[in-house]
Amino acid sequence: MPSIDDVTNTPDELSEKEADTLLEEADLVQDMRGEVCPYPQVEAKKGLQTLSAGELLVQETDHVPSTENVPKAVENDAEASVWRGSDAIDRIYLRKR
Repeated sequence: MPSIDDVTNTPDELSEKEADTLLEEADLVQDMRGEVCPYPQVEAKKGLQTLSAGELLVQETDHVPSTENVPKAVENDAEASVWRGSDAIDRIYLRKR
């Protein structure tokens, strides 16, 4: 029987420790709590335009579809990973290519 990872193309998930360390290193943090698609995708694209290659953008979101839609929207511009929080707040980590 195939797993969910076999049929979806979701970003790598980070551990809590990795997520906290990367959050401290972030060059730009966007608070997207309360916002729904496509607004987070638009803001991610705008944010990445302000960063240099190798810099990190982090979005905090409470809209679960954003954890899949944002990475897909910027896949040519950034490498993505996510952290799924236990308090209904997730983070999307986008490292600019």
